[in-house]
Amino acid sequence: MSAAEANRARPLSAAEAKALFAGLDDAPALVLAISGGPDSTALLLLAARWRAGRKRGPKLLAVTVDHQLRAESAREAKQVARLARRLGVAHRILRWSGKKPKAGLQEKAREMRYRLLAEAAAKAGASHILSAHTLDDQAETVLMRLLRGSGVAGLAAMQRISVIPGRERSERTRNPETSTEQASGFRVRGLSASPRNDQLFLLRPFLDIPKARLIATLRAAGIPFADDPSNADPRFTRVRLRALMPALAKEGLDSRRLALLARRLRRTEAALAAATDEAAFSWQTSRDTAVVEVDADAFAALPAEIGLRLLGRAVARVGNEGPVELAKLEALYAALTAENPDRVRFRRTLAGAMVTSTAQGLTVEQAPARRRASSTLTTRRHGRPQGGKLR
Repeated sequence: MSAAEANRARPLSAAEAKALFAGLDDAPALVLAISGGPDSTALLLLAARWRAGRKRGPKLLAVTVDHQLRAESAREAKQVARLARRLGVAHRILRWSGKKPKAGLQEKAREMRYRLLAEAAAKAGASHILSAHTLDDQAETVLMRLLRGSGVAGLAAMQRISVIPGRERSERTRNPETSTEQASGFRVRGLSASPRNDQLFLLRPFLDIPKARLIATLRAAGIPFADDPSNADPRFTRVRLRALMPALAKEGLDSRRLALLARRLRRTEAALAAATDEAAFSWQTSRDTAVVEVDADAFAALPAEIGLRLLGRAVARVGNEGPVELAKLEALYAALTAENPDRVRFRRTLAGAMVTSTAQGLTVEQAPARRRASSTLTTRRHGRPQGGKLR
């Protein structure tokens, strides 16, 4: 964001601010993720104004996660606490203690932040965590995922509302920067991606709002905010991409265009998820929650993207080694659908699941412990790696 953009930006109007929190009136409590930077400080201010203007509504709890990565972080957390008191909002400081990793620091810090926020939400009885991701953050996320070679779900980037599985409120929270399909688990029959009733939601009310307008809103209210120096540290990919944004904008690829791409891909993702749900009920035959069995002809008849997604759902449900990497899943799907005129049995393991293909069909079950301890992607077919056709 350039100085010129910041100077041209106008504060959010009262009507715009009110619309940001539409639909939350009946929530029992809301957790506000407040770091002290401009975006989250604006979230604290606007949420407090919204709640103060209502006779009834959810309890607000502002939570600041001190990652203890900078000497200034403790002081900044206390500044947030003072502002929260001034605005009439309860506040807690949660700390990430212990040794910090040398590699993947930002990713690990994000994971810990959401874990601590989910624990705070569970204690407060909150149904939603509100995060201050902006239009600018969305654009940067799209670029980062382009660099990683993400598929449709990844390029759809962040959603305004996404699901954090309720069973992980007091245990471990996945990174919510995933699709609802990836985050919501599966039904026993049909591998459906429908969410359960006990889930915790992550809401990003500013996802269509430029950062410059939030800063203008704070300036108009005379509210100070912190400036995290890591946001200008070129060691981090997001920071380097942020530096490229002005040049991309001159070519027409600005934050709004990138966010528009994400919205269009979210439509595509929703359609593909619905088609996958429909197909799942027709081809899953096993009643055993630990085993998925698929008819060979039914699997072979599916469009490639739907077959790939159903295979991924089965591996994710049965396996126990974490998220399924798209590239490895694609390699497994390609091997399963390769020509196999002799219909020789084919077997591979991926992410803790064992996938077996025969002339009759496909079986996905949990891999034996000794196999999981070796490679997450191995091949066995009478000692020779080959492809397999399910028909």
